[in-house]
Amino acid sequence: MVKSKRALLTAVALASTLGFVGAVQAGAYDGDWEQKVVYHINDSEVASAALRNIRNHLDAEPKSKIVVVTHGKGIDFLLEGAEDKNKNPYQVTVQTLKEKGVEFKVCNNTLVSRKIEKSKVIPEADIVPSGVAEVGKLQQKYGFVYLKP
Repeated sequence: MVKSKRALLTAVALASTLGFVGAVQAGAYDGDWEQKVVYHINDSEVASAALRNIRNHLDAEPKSKIVVVTHGKGIDFLLEGAEDKNKNPYQVTVQTLKEKGVEFKVCNNTLVSRKIEKSKVIPEADIVPSGVAEVGKLQQKYGFVYLKP
């Protein structure tokens, strides 16, 4: 009797797995759910590419919840007056993405260690105690997927 019960449980588990795979292949999850993604930026050299990636991400998955967490040299594009290599202000793109629900976080530890006043951070960004701790919290506690542009 134990063997037949074990065989039955194995068969049910296999059928459930195959059913789930079939549902995914059939597109059962297309557009039905919200992606939660944290973009981790610790070097503003990649800021233009990262912002472009985020725009493309939202074009493909408009329901996505995106949080950009910065620390180290990665905060520079979120400071007053920051411009890309073509002298375009980052704040315009950040503001557009913020209107689409993207959140921008700046590490306070970086501000303190680099002696940058909080008032230099653009208003579209929020200051968090620690950038790396924020990334960890978003992944572990809230289930965000990690992307590093």
